Amino acid sequence: MSTLQLDGNTLTLEAIRDVAERNRQVELSADSIARVNKARALVDRVAAGDEPSYGINTGFGTLAEVRIDKKDLRDLQRNLIVSHAAGVGQPLSIPEARALLLLRCNVLAKGYSGVRLQTLQLGLDMLNRGIAPVVPERGSVGASGDLAPLAHLALVFIGEGEAFFDGQRLPGRHALQKAGLEPVVLEAKEGLTLVNGTQAMCAVGVPTLLRAEELAQLFDLAGAMTIEGMLGSHKPFIAGVHAVRPHPGHGSVSASLRAILKGSELVQTHVDCAKVQDPYSMRCIPQVHGAARDGLTFCRSILQVEVNAGTDNPLVFADTEEIVSAGNFHGQPVSLGLDVLAMALTQLSSISERRVEQMVNPALSGLPPFLAKNSGLNSGFMIAQVTSAALVAESRILCHPASVDSIPSSAGREDHVSMGMTAALKARQVAEHARHVLAIELLVASQALDFRTPVTPGVGVKAAHDLIRSRVPHMDRDRELHKDINAVASLIDSGELITTLRKALAA
Repeated sequence: MSTLQLDGNTLTLEAIRDVAERNRQVELSADSIARVNKARALVDRVAAGDEPSYGINTGFGTLAEVRIDKKDLRDLQRNLIVSHAAGVGQPLSIPEARALLLLRCNVLAKGYSGVRLQTLQLGLDMLNRGIAPVVPERGSVGASGDLAPLAHLALVFIGEGEAFFDGQRLPGRHALQKAGLEPVVLEAKEGLTLVNGTQAMCAVGVPTLLRAEELAQLFDLAGAMTIEGMLGSHKPFIAGVHAVRPHPGHGSVSASLRAILKGSELVQTHVDCAKVQDPYSMRCIPQVHGAARDGLTFCRSILQVEVNAGTDNPLVFADTEEIVSAGNFHGQPVSLGLDVLAMALTQLSSISERRVEQMVNPALSGLPPFLAKNSGLNSGFMIAQVTSAALVAESRILCHPASVDSIPSSAGREDHVSMGMTAALKARQVAEHARHVLAIELLVASQALDFRTPVTPGVGVKAAHDLIRSRVPHMDRDRELHKDINAVASLIDSGELITTLRKALAA
């Protein structure tokens, strides 16, 4: 994998995953180095002068009017970091912490922060040598950015805090030493530069979005498998239906279903059946899944801008020699986007759970009760549907929007906040629930399809069914269902299922 060049402007969401999860190496572009040095020169001139400038020679937040003596500027920056490192809870995962470090370095690389090149280079060296700061996931209200999480990140820069290195959780200074690195002493503005921004909510939000996009494709597959298992109609997915209501997601899902169901012999078995319409959970898959897809597209558009955005305060404009205190650190756009992501995934989960109910309910399916042979003696998939319902119920609660909430802080100076990190953590949990809801539908639909053999389903359905059956056998008698659910979830996590589907559709 080639080295990723950071310039503050062209980082993609997929490249973030490459660095966070696959340890792709990172370096600064030549243009970025020039911009960083130019901005730093302006900060040095202001720090050497007598005019007050926020964050350079003043206090922070409500203390912005307090002038700081030049001899105390280093202590000012260190005190900011240690005082703001007030996070609690479980640490971010190592990939999330690496994404956080990468995103912070990318913002600094834009050249509007005023950081010294050596401080930025230490962040890149930490990434390239496998150091991941220990960052508690809770404590940010997402207004002056993710202050507490970023402060824990910054602690490692100065040789304090904790970091993961070589499979161990170590004091920050020890982790740096083991990696052959030295901490920095922060100069004027650098402490504030390291803690202002929306990078923590993005570090959680970006991998959650990428995961959600893959889950959305597989929910289409699960829906198609249910349609085949229930002998549902394919007519609602014809292109003409989309043409008269041309929402992008609707069209994308309709096309996806047509491809997955192509070549189905099952659909021919009920051409003359008396049923006129299928339930909404099957007939309206393009409308519901499509709306969710459009929601994810909205979230992607927000995150793609944000990961390359200048979110410092104050911003350093070297070309015009201005240092401007503004509000780019406010996480409202990200918070709203991640709330939509959670709602989109919950839509997908909710309709999936209804399709599971269709399959296990003999009054609706025409199949054995709970898809169990010798039902009564065996309970089959009765409680799988209950588990799905429990996950959907919790996801609905988690969909209460964080982006409309606000708790003022900093003695009223930060009087409107975004709660963006809360939105990110909620979305991450909803994605985990959606993964299990999806696994349950895939598992139940596979059992329903078994009752339709030997008639061949559509190409995508058959490929997925064959893969699932290679890991989870047909259930003839009751067994521990959590093992089966986890086995299918592993196929989702590993990428095997989506790869198998794509190969089948490309054949």
